[in-house]
Amino acid sequence: MAHFVALTANPRTATGKGAARQVRFQKKVPAVIYGHGRTSQALEVDAQALEKALTGIEPASTIIELTLEGKKARTLIREIQRHPVRPDIIHVDFYEIRADEKVKLRVPVHLIGTPDGVRNAGGVLDQVTREVEIEVMPEHIPDRVELDVAALTIGRSVHVRDLQIPHATILTLADLTIATVVPPRAEEVVAPTTEAGTEIAEPELIRKPREEEGEAVEGEAEVKPAAESKPKGGKEG
Repeated sequence: MAHFVALTANPRTATGKGAARQVRFQKKVPAVIYGHGRTSQALEVDAQALEKALTGIEPASTIIELTLEGKKARTLIREIQRHPVRPDIIHVDFYEIRADEKVKLRVPVHLIGTPDGVRNAGGVLDQVTREVEIEVMPEHIPDRVELDVAALTIGRSVHVRDLQIPHATILTLADLTIATVVPPRAEEVVAPTTEAGTEIAEPELIRKPREEEGEAVEGEAEVKPAAESKPKGGKEG
């Protein structure tokens, strides 16, 4: 069943980056509304009221009942832009819908239960697809789609074809995998490494050193007497 949230917006005459900055300076969020042949119209909404309206809901699949100049319009949020650093919303696109016409939108897929392969085999649940596209009448828009994965064992998967969405046509490919249970990762054994600066012990000598090794040979250190030199020229006596 469709979920509704009320919000008030006001027309915005000035457009462009400078005008948008001025709107944000006044604690408001620049916005736009379009759809059903109406001319795109620039709006502004109170920043605090917008954050409050979006708390606890699925923005893409919740009908926003927008009050504009005393008139109400049922809309879906097509895009929310946030500041790249702060969580502040900096722009919103509202798409007007009609109660008597089907609408295409994306709804989130929520997994229910803990898979058997996780409980009993240490596997890991991997959700591959987090939303699907559907076509449905506004009154039957679901805020989310739930899928039970408790029976999944290691290597088993669930697909889009396993979803049940009353009153809706699923447009996403039926064979697309939504979630699977993968085996646990094997722990890597890291070989010990020698830390830099650690001295490597020298191998122990197996042969027995000779007695004279490492010691000065007796008499080797003694200074040999200088050889006698014969006087030059003439013979003795």
